Amino acid sequence: MILANAFCLFFFLGTGADPAVSAKSNHCLDAAKACNLNDNCKKLRSSYISICNRQISPTERCNRRKCHKALRQFFDRVPGEYTYRMLFCSCQDQACAERRRQTILPSCSYEDKEKPNCLDLRTLCRIDHLCRSRLADFHANCRASYQTLTSCPTDNYQACLGSYAGMIGFEITPNYVDSSPAGIVVSPWCSCRGSGNLEEECEKFLRDFTENPCLRNAIQAFGNGTDVNLSPKNPSFQATQAPRVEKTPSLPDDLSDSTSLGTSVITTCTSVQEQGLKTNSSKELSMCFTELTTNIIPGSNKVIRPNSGPRRARPSAALTAVSFLMLKLAL
Repeated sequence: MILANAFCLFFFLGTGADPAVSAKSNHCLDAAKACNLNDNCKKLRSSYISICNRQISPTERCNRRKCHKALRQFFDRVPGEYTYRMLFCSCQDQACAERRRQTILPSCSYEDKEKPNCLDLRTLCRIDHLCRSRLADFHANCRASYQTLTSCPTDNYQACLGSYAGMIGFEITPNYVDSSPAGIVVSPWCSCRGSGNLEEECEKFLRDFTENPCLRNAIQAFGNGTDVNLSPKNPSFQATQAPRVEKTPSLPDDLSDSTSLGTSVITTCTSVQEQGLKTNSSKELSMCFTELTTNIIPGSNKVIRPNSGPRRARPSAALTAVSFLMLKLAL
């Protein structure tokens, strides 16, 4: 047992020669070597490998709870430039793909004797507030979007990869389902058997992992190095033309917009324009123009028209009648 654990530790740390090294480059092995060159990455990686490989008893192969905790510490405290390279490295052969699958020590952190129902696993995750938050982040950032070029919300691969890595170390821990380098399929350790009337909901939840184009494209783009400068810092919005606003006359500073005179000036013209009344003459339109161009003398209630000089006062109707009567009596 000690010899087997020593060999497993030797394999994961990437020390010495590796049988997977051939004419083709093993990117996952290169990622492990890069981690060993960083003190923090090497320390935390060695810690979770040691804990997750420690057998408790003949019937209990490891302490799953401690293994999950050590994995969370690794992915939370080590920069993504190291963790992502090991988790999402691209592979051309099965040996490389198997190393990638073994990154999180799935025999302890992922697999179990039987696969639980996916909805039950989701319920367990939602009980823990941190797991619930991580799962919500995954659904938000890895939600398949068919309105973007990358199938990811706002074309942000990094947000999706970060949300995926954030779920490792919980009951909902996802991992690669096999060692095939051809296709990338990830899933939690669960199935939809025994879902009853909730089978459709269960299948939908499982497809968010197994058939998610955003997550698949993000993993492939990172492994191929094609995600550089792809995700914008801010979501892009389509420019829309601002609605045209008709200019209204400016009122003096000492006159409130709420005065009856100011209101009538705007309302009279607006009513003619908005109702679209058609007139035979330009009387109503000229009235609208005249009212819009009316000036109000500050500090008074007098209203004058622009360019209006002194005009001869018109006689009132009563004065006109008296003058006519006097003239008739004189005759």
